[in-house]
Amino acid sequence: MTDSDFRWLTEDEQRVWRSFMQAFNDFNAHLDRQLRQDSGIPVAYYEILVMLSEAPGRRLRMGELAEKLSSSRSRLSHAVTALEKAGYVSRCAADGDRRGQVAQLTQTGYSVLEAAAPGHVTEVRSNLFDLLTPEQLTALGEIAAAMNGKMKGVCAQARAEAEAEDCPTTVV
Repeated sequence: MTDSDFRWLTEDEQRVWRSFMQAFNDFNAHLDRQLRQDSGIPVAYYEILVMLSEAPGRRLRMGELAEKLSSSRSRLSHAVTALEKAGYVSRCAADGDRRGQVAQLTQTGYSVLEAAAPGHVTEVRSNLFDLLTPEQLTALGEIAAAMNGKMKGVCAQARAEAEAEDCPTTVV
């Protein structure tokens, strides 16, 4: 790529980009703080509990859970270990696959999620949905869908690269 091929952000694009990132980071930090204060869990752990609660039998293979969360298996494994220690999740071998593992939401974990959800939803509603007009909500949904469509393959590649870095192969 030559300098003439490179497209810098315009002043308006730069303003929107920085505003978007500031809002996203502040919103995520606020939700994390609220969940830690109200429920003792960070937003990342809350998302794991949500994904498991919505899965059949409240259980998912670790790889599938990592994909749903756009997380590396290593990062997810550390989080699930912490949730196991708290008694919120249990792990067992996957049926018919000695190498695979399944994470399952325990009743204690489900109870924690049930207690955390109302406060979390209240914060999401008051700091996002209540601020938007119906037209803005529609636009936000369309924007998120466009971004998700573009990023799906990119995120899968990034997860694969993270896995390779977490588990380097040894050449003998």
